[in-house]
Amino acid sequence: MNPASIPTPQSGLLDGVLVVDLTRALAGPHATMMLADLGARVVKVEPPNGDESRSWGPPFVGDEQISTYFLSCNRNKESVTADLKTDEGTDFLADLIAVADVLVENFRPGVLARLGFDDERLRALNPRLVVCSLSGFGHDGPEAQRPGYDQIVQGEAGLMSITGPDEAHPTKVGVPIADLLTGMNGAFAIVAALFDVRRNPRGPGRTVRTSLLAGVVGIHAYQGTRYTVGGETPVAQGNRHPSIAPYGMFHAADGAVQISVGNEATWRRFANALGLDAEVERFRTNRDRVGHRAELEAEINSVLGESNTEHWLRALTAAGVPAGRVRDLEQVYSWDQTRSQGLVVEVDHPDLGTVELPGPPIRVDDREYAGTRETHRPPPRLGEHDESVRAWLREQARPTAAAM
Repeated sequence: MNPASIPTPQSGLLDGVLVVDLTRALAGPHATMMLADLGARVVKVEPPNGDESRSWGPPFVGDEQISTYFLSCNRNKESVTADLKTDEGTDFLADLIAVADVLVENFRPGVLARLGFDDERLRALNPRLVVCSLSGFGHDGPEAQRPGYDQIVQGEAGLMSITGPDEAHPTKVGVPIADLLTGMNGAFAIVAALFDVRRNPRGPGRTVRTSLLAGVVGIHAYQGTRYTVGGETPVAQGNRHPSIAPYGMFHAADGAVQISVGNEATWRRFANALGLDAEVERFRTNRDRVGHRAELEAEINSVLGESNTEHWLRALTAAGVPAGRVRDLEQVYSWDQTRSQGLVVEVDHPDLGTVELPGPPIRVDDREYAGTRETHRPPPRLGEHDESVRAWLREQARPTAAAM
Protein backbone atom coordinates (compact mmCIF):
# COMPACT_ATOMS: atom_id res chain seq x y z
CA MET A 1 0.00 0.00 0.00
CA ASN A 2 1.24 3.47 -0.86
CA PRO A 3 0.84 5.59 2.31
CA ALA A 4 0.59 8.70 0.16
CA SER A 5 -2.59 7.30 -1.38
CA ILE A 6 -4.37 6.96 1.98
CA PRO A 7 -6.40 10.11 2.65
CA THR A 8 -5.73 11.89 5.90
CA PRO A 9 -8.66 12.58 8.25
CA GLN A 10 -10.56 15.75 7.46
CA SER A 11 -12.60 17.88 9.77
CA GLY A 12 -16.06 18.67 8.50
CA LEU A 13 -19.75 18.34 9.16
CA LEU A 14 -19.78 14.99 7.33
CA ASP A 15 -16.52 13.67 8.72
CA GLY A 16 -16.86 9.90 9.20
CA VAL A 17 -19.50 9.45 6.47
CA LEU A 18 -18.48 7.00 3.74
CA VAL A 19 -20.03 7.59 0.32
CA VAL A 20 -19.87 5.05 -2.50
CA ASP A 21 -20.06 7.04 -5.71
CA LEU A 22 -21.19 5.10 -8.79
CA THR A 23 -21.95 8.25 -10.76
CA ARG A 24 -20.36 9.74 -13.82
CA ALA A 25 -20.60 12.84 -16.02
CA LEU A 26 -21.80 15.82 -13.93
CA ALA A 27 -25.05 15.59 -11.91
CA GLY A 28 -23.92 12.73 -9.67
CA PRO A 29 -20.28 13.79 -9.39
CA HIS A 30 -21.39 17.29 -8.40
CA ALA A 31 -23.59 15.84 -5.64
CA THR A 32 -20.81 13.67 -4.25
CA MET A 33 -18.27 16.50 -4.51
CA MET A 34 -20.54 18.64 -2.33
CA LEU A 35 -20.52 15.85 0.27
CA ALA A 36 -16.76 15.49 -0.03
CA ASP A 37 -16.27 19.24 0.44
CA LEU A 38 -18.07 18.92 3.76
CA GLY A 39 -15.74 16.18 4.95
CA ALA A 40 -17.31 12.93 3.73
CA ARG A 41 -15.02 10.23 2.40
CA VAL A 42 -16.11 9.65 -1.20
CA VAL A 43 -14.94 6.53 -3.02
CA LYS A 44 -15.61 6.95 -6.73
CA VAL A 45 -16.07 3.53 -8.35
CA GLU A 46 -15.26 3.83 -12.04
CA PRO A 47 -15.39 1.33 -14.89
CA PRO A 48 -11.95 0.26 -16.15
CA ASN A 49 -12.06 2.92 -18.88
CA GLY A 50 -13.12 5.59 -16.39
CA ASP A 51 -15.86 8.19 -16.03
CA GLU A 52 -16.67 9.39 -19.57
CA SER A 53 -16.10 13.00 -18.55
CA ARG A 54 -12.37 12.18 -18.34
CA SER A 55 -12.47 12.32 -22.16
CA TRP A 56 -14.63 15.43 -22.51
CA GLY A 57 -12.63 18.22 -24.07
CA PRO A 58 -10.85 20.25 -25.18
CA PRO A 59 -9.54 21.81 -23.14
CA PHE A 60 -7.16 19.16 -21.84
CA VAL A 61 -4.16 20.07 -19.69
CA GLY A 62 -0.81 18.53 -18.80
CA ASP A 63 1.23 15.77 -20.40
CA GLU A 64 -1.48 13.24 -19.51
CA GLN A 65 -4.14 15.35 -21.30
CA ILE A 66 -6.45 15.70 -18.32
CA SER A 67 -9.95 16.98 -18.97
CA THR A 68 -10.73 20.28 -17.28
CA TYR A 69 -14.37 19.13 -17.26
CA PHE A 70 -13.47 16.18 -15.02
CA LEU A 71 -11.41 18.47 -12.79
CA SER A 72 -14.48 20.65 -12.18
CA CYS A 73 -16.54 18.07 -10.28
CA ASN A 74 -14.31 15.44 -8.68
CA ARG A 75 -12.12 17.08 -6.06
CA ASN A 76 -11.67 15.44 -2.64
CA LYS A 77 -12.48 11.93 -3.91
CA GLU A 78 -10.71 8.59 -4.21
CA SER A 79 -10.87 6.65 -7.48
CA VAL A 80 -11.08 2.87 -7.68
CA THR A 81 -11.83 0.81 -10.77
CA ALA A 82 -14.17 -2.16 -10.93
CA ASP A 83 -15.89 -3.97 -13.78
CA LEU A 84 -19.42 -4.42 -12.48
CA LYS A 85 -20.15 -6.95 -15.23
CA THR A 86 -17.83 -9.42 -13.52
CA ASP A 87 -18.13 -11.38 -10.28
CA GLU A 88 -14.93 -9.80 -9.00
CA GLY A 89 -16.32 -6.30 -9.58
CA THR A 90 -19.69 -6.97 -7.98
CA ASP A 91 -18.08 -8.72 -5.01
CA PHE A 92 -15.89 -5.68 -4.45
CA LEU A 93 -18.89 -3.35 -4.67
CA ALA A 94 -20.87 -5.53 -2.24
CA ASP A 95 -18.05 -5.33 0.30
CA LEU A 96 -17.89 -1.56 -0.10
CA ILE A 97 -21.66 -1.11 0.23
CA ALA A 98 -21.65 -3.20 3.41
CA VAL A 99 -19.51 -0.62 5.23
CA ALA A 100 -20.84 2.54 3.56
CA ASP A 101 -23.28 5.15 4.79
CA VAL A 102 -24.40 6.37 1.37
CA LEU A 103 -24.62 4.96 -2.15
CA VAL A 104 -25.14 7.38 -5.05
CA GLU A 105 -25.91 6.22 -8.59
CA ASN A 106 -27.11 7.78 -11.82
CA PHE A 107 -27.63 4.75 -14.02
CA ARG A 108 -30.77 4.63 -16.11
CA PRO A 109 -33.64 3.33 -13.93
CA GLY A 110 -33.35 -0.43 -13.48
CA VAL A 111 -29.68 -0.78 -14.42
CA LEU A 112 -28.40 -1.10 -10.84
CA ALA A 113 -30.90 -3.90 -10.20
CA ARG A 114 -29.80 -5.69 -13.36
CA LEU A 115 -26.23 -5.53 -12.07
CA GLY A 116 -27.40 -7.50 -9.03
CA PHE A 117 -28.10 -4.68 -6.61
CA ASP A 118 -31.84 -4.26 -6.37
CA ASP A 119 -33.34 -2.67 -3.28
CA GLU A 120 -33.71 -6.02 -1.50
CA ARG A 121 -30.04 -6.86 -2.02
CA LEU A 122 -28.90 -3.41 -0.92
CA ARG A 123 -30.95 -3.64 2.30
CA ALA A 124 -29.58 -7.12 2.98
CA LEU A 125 -26.03 -5.86 2.58
CA ASN A 126 -26.59 -2.75 4.67
CA PRO A 127 -30.01 -2.14 6.28
CA ARG A 128 -29.23 1.47 7.22
CA LEU A 129 -27.80 2.53 3.88
CA VAL A 130 -28.92 5.82 2.35
CA VAL A 131 -29.36 5.31 -1.40
CA CYS A 132 -29.62 8.26 -3.77
CA SER A 133 -30.73 7.63 -7.35
CA LEU A 134 -30.42 10.36 -9.95
CA SER A 135 -32.05 10.11 -13.37
CA GLY A 136 -32.96 12.19 -16.37
CA PHE A 137 -36.76 12.20 -16.27
CA GLY A 138 -37.58 10.39 -13.02
CA HIS A 139 -37.44 6.76 -11.91
CA ASP A 140 -41.03 6.00 -12.95
CA GLY A 141 -43.71 7.39 -15.25
CA PRO A 142 -44.17 6.94 -19.01
CA GLU A 143 -40.78 8.40 -19.98
CA ALA A 144 -38.58 7.11 -17.17
CA GLN A 145 -36.30 5.20 -19.54
CA ARG A 146 -35.30 8.23 -21.59
CA PRO A 147 -31.60 9.09 -21.29
CA GLY A 148 -31.17 12.43 -19.60
CA TYR A 149 -28.68 14.96 -20.90
CA ASP A 150 -28.59 18.52 -19.67
CA GLN A 151 -29.46 20.41 -22.84
CA ILE A 152 -32.25 17.98 -23.75
CA VAL A 153 -33.83 18.54 -20.34
CA GLN A 154 -33.34 22.30 -20.43
CA GLY A 155 -35.52 22.22 -23.52
CA GLU A 156 -38.03 19.62 -22.35
CA ALA A 157 -38.49 21.26 -18.93
CA GLY A 158 -39.21 24.70 -20.35
CA LEU A 159 -36.07 26.53 -19.29
CA MET A 160 -34.93 27.32 -22.84
CA SER A 161 -38.35 28.80 -23.66
CA ILE A 162 -37.85 31.54 -21.05
CA THR A 163 -34.13 32.10 -21.72
CA GLY A 164 -32.65 34.11 -24.58
CA PRO A 165 -33.27 37.41 -26.34
CA ASP A 166 -36.88 36.63 -27.34
CA GLU A 167 -39.32 33.78 -27.85
CA ALA A 168 -38.00 33.08 -31.35
CA HIS A 169 -34.55 32.21 -30.03
CA PRO A 170 -34.75 29.68 -27.16
CA THR A 171 -31.35 29.53 -25.47
CA LYS A 172 -29.70 27.18 -23.02
CA VAL A 173 -28.07 28.47 -19.84
CA GLY A 174 -24.30 28.90 -20.12
CA VAL A 175 -23.55 26.06 -17.69
CA PRO A 176 -25.20 22.59 -17.46
CA ILE A 177 -27.73 23.94 -15.00
CA ALA A 178 -30.04 20.89 -15.06
CA ASP A 179 -27.11 18.67 -14.07
CA LEU A 180 -25.91 21.05 -11.38
CA LEU A 181 -29.36 21.53 -9.85
CA THR A 182 -29.85 17.77 -9.78
CA GLY A 183 -26.54 17.35 -7.99
CA MET A 184 -27.46 20.00 -5.43
CA ASN A 185 -30.89 18.47 -4.85
CA GLY A 186 -29.31 15.04 -4.52
CA ALA A 187 -26.80 16.24 -1.93
CA PHE A 188 -29.57 17.98 0.01
CA ALA A 189 -31.73 14.85 -0.01
CA ILE A 190 -28.81 12.68 1.10
CA VAL A 191 -28.04 14.90 4.08
CA ALA A 192 -31.72 14.95 5.08
CA ALA A 193 -31.89 11.15 4.83
CA LEU A 194 -28.69 10.77 6.86
CA PHE A 195 -30.19 12.98 9.54
CA ASP A 196 -33.29 10.79 9.65
CA VAL A 197 -31.28 7.56 9.81
CA ARG A 198 -28.99 8.88 12.54
CA ARG A 199 -31.85 10.08 14.74
CA ASN A 200 -33.57 6.66 14.50
CA PRO A 201 -30.92 4.18 15.69
CA ARG A 202 -33.17 1.19 15.02
CA GLY A 203 -34.77 2.54 11.88
CA PRO A 204 -34.18 1.52 8.28
CA GLY A 205 -32.10 3.24 5.66
CA ARG A 206 -33.69 5.53 3.10
CA THR A 207 -33.87 5.77 -0.68
CA VAL A 208 -34.10 9.28 -2.13
CA ARG A 209 -34.55 10.12 -5.78
CA THR A 210 -34.39 13.19 -7.95
CA SER A 211 -33.94 13.96 -11.63
CA LEU A 212 -32.84 16.56 -14.14
CA LEU A 213 -36.49 17.16 -14.98
CA ALA A 214 -37.31 17.75 -11.31
CA GLY A 215 -34.31 20.04 -10.91
CA VAL A 216 -35.41 22.38 -13.68
CA VAL A 217 -39.15 22.35 -12.96
CA GLY A 218 -38.30 22.89 -9.29
CA ILE A 219 -36.69 26.27 -10.05
CA HIS A 220 -39.39 27.70 -12.30
CA ALA A 221 -40.31 29.89 -9.30
CA TYR A 222 -42.48 32.89 -10.27
CA GLN A 223 -42.36 31.83 -13.93
CA GLY A 224 -44.14 28.63 -12.93
CA THR A 225 -46.88 30.38 -10.98
CA ARG A 226 -47.37 32.82 -13.84
CA TYR A 227 -48.74 29.78 -15.66
CA THR A 228 -50.24 27.62 -12.90
CA VAL A 229 -51.99 30.48 -11.12
CA GLY A 230 -51.95 33.43 -13.50
CA GLY A 231 -52.74 31.52 -16.68
CA GLU A 232 -49.90 33.17 -18.63
CA THR A 233 -47.30 31.18 -20.59
CA PRO A 234 -44.00 33.02 -20.04
CA VAL A 235 -41.62 33.66 -22.94
CA ALA A 236 -38.01 34.81 -23.12
CA GLN A 237 -37.49 38.54 -22.58
CA GLY A 238 -33.74 38.85 -22.77
CA ASN A 239 -32.22 40.59 -19.77
CA ARG A 240 -35.49 42.10 -18.59
CA HIS A 241 -37.40 41.00 -15.50
CA PRO A 242 -41.00 40.11 -16.43
CA SER A 243 -42.53 41.66 -13.32
CA ILE A 244 -40.19 44.46 -12.17
CA ALA A 245 -38.95 47.61 -13.89
CA PRO A 246 -36.37 48.94 -14.18
CA TYR A 247 -34.54 45.67 -13.60
CA GLY A 248 -31.96 44.31 -16.01
CA MET A 249 -29.01 45.28 -18.17
CA PHE A 250 -28.59 48.83 -19.40
CA HIS A 251 -25.87 50.59 -21.39
CA ALA A 252 -23.43 53.28 -20.35
CA ALA A 253 -21.07 54.96 -22.79
CA ASP A 254 -18.46 52.19 -22.53
CA GLY A 255 -20.34 49.06 -21.50
CA ALA A 256 -23.12 47.34 -19.62
CA VAL A 257 -24.56 48.29 -16.23
CA GLN A 258 -26.87 45.93 -14.35
CA ILE A 259 -29.54 47.72 -12.33
CA SER A 260 -32.17 46.33 -9.95
CA VAL A 261 -34.93 48.63 -8.71
CA GLY A 262 -36.99 46.39 -6.45
CA ASN A 263 -39.28 48.84 -4.64
CA GLU A 264 -40.66 52.35 -4.79
CA ALA A 265 -38.13 53.88 -2.40
CA THR A 266 -35.30 52.57 -4.57
CA TRP A 267 -37.07 53.90 -7.68
CA ARG A 268 -37.12 57.41 -6.22
CA ARG A 269 -33.41 57.24 -5.35
CA PHE A 270 -32.62 55.85 -8.79
CA ALA A 271 -34.63 58.51 -10.61
CA ASN A 272 -32.97 61.24 -8.57
CA ALA A 273 -29.49 59.88 -9.38
CA LEU A 274 -30.27 59.96 -13.10
CA GLY A 275 -32.21 63.22 -13.07
CA LEU A 276 -35.52 61.57 -14.02
CA ASP A 277 -38.94 62.57 -12.71
CA ALA A 278 -39.96 59.78 -10.29
CA GLU A 279 -43.54 61.07 -10.09
CA VAL A 280 -44.37 61.22 -13.78
CA GLU A 281 -47.63 59.30 -14.20
CA ARG A 282 -46.43 56.59 -16.58
CA PHE A 283 -43.53 55.64 -14.26
CA ARG A 284 -44.98 56.32 -10.80
CA THR A 285 -45.52 52.70 -9.70
CA ASN A 286 -43.93 49.42 -10.64
CA ARG A 287 -47.12 48.42 -12.48
CA ASP A 288 -46.88 51.66 -14.47
CA ARG A 289 -43.22 51.13 -15.24
CA VAL A 290 -43.73 47.52 -16.41
CA GLY A 291 -46.56 48.75 -18.65
CA HIS A 292 -44.31 51.43 -20.19
CA ARG A 293 -41.08 49.45 -20.08
CA ALA A 294 -39.82 50.36 -23.58
CA GLU A 295 -40.18 54.10 -22.93
CA LEU A 296 -38.55 53.79 -19.52
CA GLU A 297 -35.58 51.82 -20.84
CA ALA A 298 -35.04 54.30 -23.66
CA GLU A 299 -34.89 57.19 -21.19
CA ILE A 300 -32.53 55.34 -18.85
CA ASN A 301 -30.15 54.31 -21.64
CA SER A 302 -30.13 57.85 -23.00
CA VAL A 303 -28.98 59.22 -19.63
CA LEU A 304 -26.50 56.40 -18.93
CA GLY A 305 -24.91 56.94 -22.34
CA GLU A 306 -23.66 60.34 -21.20
CA SER A 307 -20.96 58.80 -18.97
CA ASN A 308 -19.00 55.62 -18.44
CA THR A 309 -19.68 52.49 -16.42
CA GLU A 310 -17.47 53.43 -13.47
CA HIS A 311 -19.15 56.79 -13.08
CA TRP A 312 -22.61 55.24 -12.92
CA LEU A 313 -21.62 52.42 -10.61
CA ARG A 314 -20.20 54.97 -8.15
CA ALA A 315 -23.26 57.20 -8.44
CA LEU A 316 -25.77 54.37 -8.05
CA THR A 317 -23.90 52.85 -5.13
CA ALA A 318 -23.83 56.24 -3.40
CA ALA A 319 -27.59 56.50 -3.98
CA GLY A 320 -28.24 53.07 -2.48
CA VAL A 321 -29.35 51.52 -5.78
CA PRO A 322 -28.26 47.90 -6.42
CA ALA A 323 -26.03 47.90 -9.51
CA GLY A 324 -23.14 45.97 -10.96
CA ARG A 325 -21.01 45.22 -13.98
CA VAL A 326 -20.94 42.17 -16.24
CA ARG A 327 -17.69 40.32 -15.59
CA ASP A 328 -16.03 37.64 -17.65
CA LEU A 329 -14.64 34.61 -15.81
CA GLU A 330 -11.10 35.97 -15.77
CA GLN A 331 -12.39 39.01 -13.92
CA VAL A 332 -14.47 36.84 -11.56
CA TYR A 333 -11.57 34.59 -10.51
CA SER A 334 -9.20 37.51 -10.03
CA TRP A 335 -11.77 39.48 -7.99
CA ASP A 336 -10.79 39.97 -4.35
CA GLN A 337 -14.37 39.37 -3.23
CA THR A 338 -14.47 35.96 -4.95
CA ARG A 339 -11.26 34.90 -3.26
CA SER A 340 -12.30 36.24 0.13
CA GLN A 341 -15.23 33.80 0.10
CA GLY A 342 -13.09 30.69 -0.44
CA LEU A 343 -14.46 30.32 -3.97
CA VAL A 344 -11.04 29.48 -5.37
CA VAL A 345 -9.06 26.62 -3.84
CA GLU A 346 -5.51 25.52 -4.50
CA VAL A 347 -4.67 21.84 -4.86
CA ASP A 348 -1.47 19.94 -5.61
CA HIS A 349 -2.14 17.67 -8.55
CA PRO A 350 0.36 14.83 -9.15
CA ASP A 351 0.52 15.57 -12.89
CA LEU A 352 -0.28 19.27 -13.10
CA GLY A 353 1.44 20.60 -9.99
CA THR A 354 -0.30 23.36 -8.03
CA VAL A 355 -3.53 24.40 -9.71
CA GLU A 356 -6.57 26.43 -8.74
CA LEU A 357 -10.11 25.07 -8.87
CA PRO A 358 -13.49 26.74 -8.35
CA GLY A 359 -14.15 26.24 -4.64
CA PRO A 360 -17.12 25.09 -2.56
CA PRO A 361 -20.01 27.53 -2.08
CA ILE A 362 -20.60 26.75 1.62
CA ARG A 363 -18.81 28.12 4.66
CA VAL A 364 -19.43 26.81 8.17
CA ASP A 365 -18.72 28.76 11.36
CA ASP A 366 -16.89 31.31 9.21
CA ARG A 367 -13.88 29.03 8.98
CA GLU A 368 -10.98 30.01 6.78
CA TYR A 369 -11.60 26.97 4.62
CA ALA A 370 -14.96 26.93 2.87
CA GLY A 371 -16.85 23.73 3.44
CA THR A 372 -14.80 23.13 6.63
CA ARG A 373 -12.16 20.86 5.07
CA GLU A 374 -8.74 21.76 6.34
CA THR A 375 -7.25 21.03 2.91
CA HIS A 376 -8.62 20.10 -0.49
CA ARG A 377 -7.37 17.20 -2.58
CA PRO A 378 -7.14 17.21 -6.36
CA PRO A 379 -9.51 15.16 -8.51
CA PRO A 380 -8.03 11.63 -8.59
CA ARG A 381 -6.29 9.87 -11.41
CA LEU A 382 -8.17 6.86 -12.73
CA GLY A 383 -7.70 3.97 -10.29
CA GLU A 384 -5.35 6.00 -8.10
CA HIS A 385 -6.74 4.39 -4.94
CA ASP A 386 -7.30 0.84 -6.20
CA GLU A 387 -4.75 -0.61 -3.82
CA SER A 388 -5.39 1.54 -0.75
CA VAL A 389 -9.18 1.18 -0.77
CA ARG A 390 -9.07 -2.57 -1.28
CA ALA A 391 -6.52 -2.94 1.50
CA TRP A 392 -8.71 -0.83 3.78
CA LEU A 393 -11.71 -3.01 2.96
CA ARG A 394 -9.79 -6.16 3.86
CA GLU A 395 -9.01 -4.61 7.24
CA GLN A 396 -12.72 -4.06 7.88
CA ALA A 397 -13.27 -7.84 7.62
CA ARG A 398 -17.03 -7.61 7.28
CA PRO A 399 -18.23 -10.71 5.41
CA THR A 400 -21.11 -10.32 3.00
CA ALA A 401 -21.75 -13.97 2.10
CA ALA A 402 -24.69 -14.31 4.51
CA ALA A 403 -26.33 -11.24 3.04
CA MET A 404 -25.97 -12.53 -0.48
